[in-house]
Amino acid sequence: MMRDDTGGRKNDARADASGVATLYHDHHGWLRNWLQRKLGNHGDAADLAHDTFVRLLSKDTLVCPREPRAFLTVVAQGLVANLHRRRKIEAAYLDALAAQPEAVAPDPETRAILLQTLIDIDRRLDGLPPVVRRVFLMSQLDGIAQRDIAEAVGLSIATVQRHIVKALHACCFGNPAA
Repeated sequence: MMRDDTGGRKNDARADASGVATLYHDHHGWLRNWLQRKLGNHGDAADLAHDTFVRLLSKDTLVCPREPRAFLTVVAQGLVANLHRRRKIEAAYLDALAAQPEAVAPDPETRAILLQTLIDIDRRLDGLPPVVRRVFLMSQLDGIAQRDIAEAVGLSIATVQRHIVKALHACCFGNPAA
């Protein structure tokens, strides 16, 4: 569906595509140049400019913004943040992998699967409230006992346990437990 700033709706999927096509025609070059200045890399800028419009096409509802460049900038900034997060995770993984003896290093396919899994877990944890994420990371990465986490964060042990379960659920199933 397409929604304009006045709240009116159009049910025609072609209206969505034509709205994105208009945004693309009018602002793609500007967005690509803006991303190139921000990233300093023509290839990444072209990819993210393209991904911005693909993301808009994949939405059920298209907002026809009064300020299209501001709207596109917000969407693109989310993609830039995802790119930086993915590269940071990839660099950390490759550093950890480099520290392993060659005999235990995974093959390239396994490496790609593991990297994608790490990125998925990071995205899922990022969707949790900060206190839930913090409690989970203290427990799983730092190996801190639940009693000590409760004292450090100022929560009850039962709440710490609920937060850990919620985060585990998000990591395993993609959405937090209710």
